[in-house]
Amino acid sequence: MSTPKVEAARPPLRMLVVDDEAIVRDSLGAWFHQDGHHVDTAENGKEALHLCAQGHYDIALLDIKMPGMDGLELQSRLAAADPDLTIVLMTAYASVESAVRAMKAGAYDYIIKPFDPDDLSLLIKRAAEHRSLRAENVRLKKSFESVAAPPPLLGTSPAMKHVLELIATVSASDATVLISGESGTGKELVARAIHAGSARRYNPLVVVNCGALPEGTLESELFGHEAGAFTGARARHKGKFEAAEGGTVFLDEIGEVSPKVQVDLLRVLEEKVVTRLGGNTPVSVDFRVIAATNRDLLAMVRETTFREDLYWRLNVFTIEIPPLRERPEDIPVLAEQFLHRFARAMNRKPMSLAPATLEVLKAYPWPGNVRELQNAIERAVVVGAGACVEPKDLPVHIMNAPVRPGPGSLAEAEKAHIQTVLDAQGWNITRAARVLDVDRVTLYNKIRKFDLKKPNDGS
Repeated sequence: MSTPKVEAARPPLRMLVVDDEAIVRDSLGAWFHQDGHHVDTAENGKEALHLCAQGHYDIALLDIKMPGMDGLELQSRLAAADPDLTIVLMTAYASVESAVRAMKAGAYDYIIKPFDPDDLSLLIKRAAEHRSLRAENVRLKKSFESVAAPPPLLGTSPAMKHVLELIATVSASDATVLISGESGTGKELVARAIHAGSARRYNPLVVVNCGALPEGTLESELFGHEAGAFTGARARHKGKFEAAEGGTVFLDEIGEVSPKVQVDLLRVLEEKVVTRLGGNTPVSVDFRVIAATNRDLLAMVRETTFREDLYWRLNVFTIEIPPLRERPEDIPVLAEQFLHRFARAMNRKPMSLAPATLEVLKAYPWPGNVRELQNAIERAVVVGAGACVEPKDLPVHIMNAPVRPGPGSLAEAEKAHIQTVLDAQGWNITRAARVLDVDRVTLYNKIRKFDLKKPNDGS
């Protein structure tokens, strides 16, 4: 076999040649050594395994037909010991079956003897490039993980530490998750953290706000539609479940879904098959579901406004996010995080919170939870003139809010909270009812029950 000089790969490769014919081992060894690579040779599988146990190789060329352990068995054992090893199979017998087996087992390529030196040189060059691309993909994958991960759920309270532990636990599985909590507590952020920590993180996270769409539109968004399914449906449209193939569907405000959509949703969750509106062909889909609600779904089940079978299908793993007023120790931590973020975004110099401002923030009950705190800090950065945020920079209703009530009965706490929300919303019943997550009739009943008065109405 001739050994022409070819351009060496850079950096040099560590290569292993395994063949029971000495002339093949010597020729390939001398040739690759001349190319600048480090080459070891072995005449059988046992010797090859011993060499691999002593050091790392980049590429191994294995003869398929060898006494004792053949090349396919050796390939399997080498790949198990070193998944990064690039393996090329050699044989004097053209066997399609052997080629298929080798490639399925992870071989980079398959060559037939006698081989042309230039062809083999090109193969080794491409194998080296393949290794470099694979290493670059691993690096980019790690970089993507750090960039794509959601912002940290900061908090020092035991309640938030427990939430973080639950996120870490359920992220490792593919279980359906139901996230509950008041509006503004960060339910979507928790869903994004679960998805980012799961095996599905390289596939889409598709968010659906079930409370923002009417029934007909929601059906089309979730399940898709065929052309002509309804007026205006001019082309086929894939729904959110199909768009989330391999990833996660986040169903926000699941408690707002109509009874009809609940039935269709249950079937999709159980069968993992969708049928587009106006179509007859079932489409299999692979997705994980995370749902969120600020309502008491179990109470809705008792009131027959939410299907019990759908509730138990969603309630596989539950994460309840406590309201901000129940973890006041997190308020300074979150406020500082928002302050730094908005100061950078607005090209402001580093800012801090005055001690008096922190006291005001900790005293306020935050009916809008973390979202309200975020908005308050953003406003403070906009209106604040100095490097220190003062109480006057906060929204008026927060700055003038009454002191948080101390320990007492549940009725006293409820009364104080409703009074605070009403005052904060200027006694606009519609807005206050929305913040409290009750209807207007219920709020009017609470006002009469607790004899609540506007600040200027006297007692």
